[in-house]
Amino acid sequence: MKKSLHVTRPRSHGSDSDGTDQVHDQSIVIPTELNAIADSFDKKELSWFITSQIKTDLSIEVQDITFKVHKPSLSNSGYDLKLENFPGGPETFKIILKFCYGFPVDLNCNNIAPLRCASEFLEMTEEVEDGNLITKTEAFLTFVVLSSWKDTITVLNSCETLSPWAENLQIVRRCCDSIAWKASREISTTGDAVYEEGWWFDGVAAFCIDHFIKIITAIRAKGTKPEIIGKCIMHYAERWLPDMDIELGGQRGYGHGKSELQLSIYSGKEEGGIGLSKEHKTIIESLVSILPPQQEAVSCKFLFKMLKMAMVYSATPALISELEKRAGMMLEDASVNDLLIPSYKNANQVKLVNSPEQHTMHDIDVVQRIVEYFLMHEQQQQKPGKCNISKLLDNYLAEIAKDPNLSITKFQVLAESFPENARPCDDGLYRAIDIYLKTHPSLSEHDRRRLCKIMICEKLSLDACIHAAQNDRLPLRTVVQVLFSEQVKMREAMQEKEPAPSENISEQEGNQSSTVTEIKNLKAELEVVKTKMAELQSDYSDLQQEYEKRNKPKNVSGWSFTWRKIKNSLHARVEGDETGDAQQRPNHLRRRLSVP
Repeated sequence: MKKSLHVTRPRSHGSDSDGTDQVHDQSIVIPTELNAIADSFDKKELSWFITSQIKTDLSIEVQDITFKVHKPSLSNSGYDLKLENFPGGPETFKIILKFCYGFPVDLNCNNIAPLRCASEFLEMTEEVEDGNLITKTEAFLTFVVLSSWKDTITVLNSCETLSPWAENLQIVRRCCDSIAWKASREISTTGDAVYEEGWWFDGVAAFCIDHFIKIITAIRAKGTKPEIIGKCIMHYAERWLPDMDIELGGQRGYGHGKSELQLSIYSGKEEGGIGLSKEHKTIIESLVSILPPQQEAVSCKFLFKMLKMAMVYSATPALISELEKRAGMMLEDASVNDLLIPSYKNANQVKLVNSPEQHTMHDIDVVQRIVEYFLMHEQQQQKPGKCNISKLLDNYLAEIAKDPNLSITKFQVLAESFPENARPCDDGLYRAIDIYLKTHPSLSEHDRRRLCKIMICEKLSLDACIHAAQNDRLPLRTVVQVLFSEQVKMREAMQEKEPAPSENISEQEGNQSSTVTEIKNLKAELEVVKTKMAELQSDYSDLQQEYEKRNKPKNVSGWSFTWRKIKNSLHARVEGDETGDAQQRPNHLRRRLSVP
């Protein structure tokens, strides 16, 4: 019996007498009737040969390793072959030669995929000889490998270096389908435990991104819940994107510095080079492309992490926009740290930066777009969620207000993104404005007025009004509005202390004396405030007239100095009154709001 190895020799061009080129294809049949004793490998000459009574007359080169074998030929001269891009390399070719010479060959999950591809490359079909290698490897793959979860994973991993043969022979597809079927069966047996990581998560997360995409696509096609798909995607991202776990706990430095994430990405690019950066970019773009459309599939924190990674690795604008929209739909679940997106610039972009505004620590424009997507989504869904988001936005404004390079325009536009009725209270906005004024002490009077117009003084709490009335950083007009608001709130507080009609006369008489005393004290306090308000309005009118007459920049500092002098005088009188009335004034009127 004679087994055979059918080799299609690479094209060798010769010339006929007429000068035309010809392509010669030859089939080499290696007989196994040879008295083969053993096979040897010469490390010095990088060659593999058969110890036989018949002299070898054919040399086949595979990746710089030469295999010396036999060929039946009428000619006494031999020749050489070189197999380019041979699947599996020299190790696989050595196993095939052993098969042809009649040596025992052990098929296993580690070599079955290379052998199947190599046998196809060499056209070792049944037409050449019954029981040839294509049939044997195909049977082992179908009936042995695909029935085992572990073996299937091993074979699929070995296919990463066998492209495009493994794809064309459907080895990758069959392995992915087998893994998806086994994972889906596991999901169906565990019920609704979608938040528990399945035992198969680690196995699936070990694949390259191309094979992972195929497996997830196959699992989704079987009707798997989007929460499980999302959980598996998040698990894969945590394994292959090491910078996913970096958190930004607020500002740690300003100016031209970089955040922890920026430094990590920058150093990673330096160490890993362009190849690693491209690999991470491909992973990010591929994972986003297979995210289930359902909002509950992945967490809000994961979306923001992916958005930060997509920006620092320069993903496509369309992908970044998609992440921004998805993050906007889940903005209610976000935290301030999620919104602190680094303003990453590569070396070329940094050279083009001229203005200090472009050196801001965080990317404000991205958050602006996310807020706009949230408002559009809320308008479509008609869901009342703006109040919770207003608190988040005010806290974010307070954080970015510490950046000395943040322009007043960007701060104002972001603060005015929400409609007025979205904020039930403006205390958080006032705190952010005060921090901005403290960080930017050189702002002109015009800019300070422009900034303070964002907040509505009537929406400030009594504590915030008391603090603002004594805040030297606020412009004069804002202080006047705050004092009016404080007066109204004090009147409301006084009215709340009015005694209500009671059927229990003895109880009413018992509380009447203390209530009357509080009302008298509140009325006296209100009269004092009215008097001071009248004085302040008069001083303000005089100063305004003087300023309009002069209307010169050099007099602005003198006008500001006079205003501070009047306010200090007013505060001194207030403190004097408080000292005299300390025993009678209610505690809530002496509270002060501390703003860091």
